[in-house]
Amino acid sequence: MLCERCQQRPASVHVTRIINGEKTELYLCQECARDMQPQLNFSIPKFLAGLFDYEPGPGIKTQTIVEHCRECGMSYEQFQQTGRLGCPACYHYLAGRLEPLIRRIQGSSQHRGKVPRRAGGNLRVRREIEKLRAQLQQLVEQEEFEKAAQVRDRIRELENSLGEQGGGQ
Repeated sequence: MLCERCQQRPASVHVTRIINGEKTELYLCQECARDMQPQLNFSIPKFLAGLFDYEPGPGIKTQTIVEHCRECGMSYEQFQQTGRLGCPACYHYLAGRLEPLIRRIQGSSQHRGKVPRRAGGNLRVRREIEKLRAQLQQLVEQEEFEKAAQVRDRIRELENSLGEQGGGQ
């Protein structure tokens, strides 16, 4: 696909703008994207600074905040400036400040990993059962019992297939 602006170079940047609820998409080459950056009003440093400045709102529980790592001495403020932690122990000592940030960026603070296609069949089925149980709970709360019954039946099918395969990983 060619750049929509210059029509000469291959497009390698996808820009989505939403203005007053109207979505427009642009496919640009590197040079045109660089030229349009002031118009796009986006920069990576500003984006990261916005994430680092995140403070959890009232009612959100966080762990006790430790101001620096006891192994390497790095403070959270130093992390904000560099975007890098000083040592593996920083995750433990700065967890109170890092966990909300990680949750905000990744959607969860718990690593789930990817499941290999060939070897991870049972694990994939177990995760699908987990998702379906959460969906079932939500449907019951919303009193959508017909859909809930379908989800319940699907859970039973998956559990039976696990039982036939021995249930191991």
